[in-house]
Amino acid sequence: MHIAPHDNQNQPIIGADHPLVPLCYFNILRLTRGQSVTSHVPGYETCIVPATGTVDIVVGGETFPAIGLRRENVWDGEPEGVYVPTGIPATMTCTTDRAEVFVAGARCDEVFPPFAIRAADIDPVQYGSDDTKTHRKIKHILGTKYHGRVGRLLVSELYTVGAGGWSGFPSHKHDTTRLPIETRHDEVYNFRFNPPHGSGLQMLQRQDGEPGDAYHIVDGSTIAIDKGYHPCCVLPGYEMYYFTILAGETQRSLVQYFQPSHADQIEKIPGIKDMIAKFK
Repeated sequence: MHIAPHDNQNQPIIGADHPLVPLCYFNILRLTRGQSVTSHVPGYETCIVPATGTVDIVVGGETFPAIGLRRENVWDGEPEGVYVPTGIPATMTCTTDRAEVFVAGARCDEVFPPFAIRAADIDPVQYGSDDTKTHRKIKHILGTKYHGRVGRLLVSELYTVGAGGWSGFPSHKHDTTRLPIETRHDEVYNFRFNPPHGSGLQMLQRQDGEPGDAYHIVDGSTIAIDKGYHPCCVLPGYEMYYFTILAGETQRSLVQYFQPSHADQIEKIPGIKDMIAKFK
């Protein structure tokens, strides 16, 4: 499903128990200096990540000051965030002129202590190449390094580098729990482009060898993926970013099943095996 950019007035874009991706939650909060907003999502653990601006965050009586380093856009420095346990309210207060804040969530019954993720804690990986049109950087915010501290939620920022190229390739899916070859993880993306008038394409193919769907994505587009193979690409001359939420059904670590007709590309794209390992 494609959700076009719009002023959501701080209301959830993907709410709790969404009919397509019930394991995920996603909201964008837009704040001005001194404004405070409380996020409370019963049944879901969340991670608060400023896209731009800085916020002080209070979770269950614990204060995490000055979260967020970026000013102009998501290319303007490293991400920061705060993990919020299931069912606990989190209050954000904007300390810059403006802040745009992502709230990512996963359905989870367990309750873990809150913690901050600072820029130095980000777990980066880079793979692909300009020659293969797959050059990509990933910044894991809630990555596998937090095993035992988070329930079902994985949160990352992905950057397609260079003058056009593909992400999520080789085509893969993660819509069925069938260990050890695949896990079910609902997924939500929010896209940005540099410059902002750039755009791209999100593909979705339900079955190998059969026609699928394609969505024209622009700056601010949200994509919700319940099942199927789902590569995406950006126009030549532009950079693409997408904020990524993965919510597991039975486990947090992700096992991707690569489309059989393209699986041989795993041996051809530089560094992709390191990327796969970072999700496990």
